[in-house]
Amino acid sequence: QVQLVESGGGLVQAGESLRLSCAASGSIFSIYDMGWYRQAPGKQRELVASVSSGRTTTYAESVKGRFTISRDYAKNTVYLQMNSLKPEDTAVYYCNAKSQRRDYWGQGTQVTVSS
Repeated sequence: QVQLVESGGGLVQAGESLRLSCAASGSIFSIYDMGWYRQAPGKQRELVASVSSGRTTTYAESVKGRFTISRDYAKNTVYLQMNSLKPEDTAVYYCNAKSQRRDYWGQGTQVTVSS
């Protein structure tokens, strides 16, 4: 089993920044990819950014150039630096970790961007 604990959400104004953190514990040896998803009210959960065990990063088109994902392999933690936030970035952000058997999810952290 893998446990994911997120932190860093909050309420900010448009144009401001936030950094999300997600610390993994448990059977971390089984994890290869880690990433962040988000779900806005009435919408499906979508990938925001991910980083593989080989350090390859992937971003949603809507966040490219504004968000940066990073991974500290020693601390088993993944970060999402979010700059130039927009109201449309408002959502619950979920940390995700993938193993061969299954996906693991954090509890979610609310990010609200006011205009």
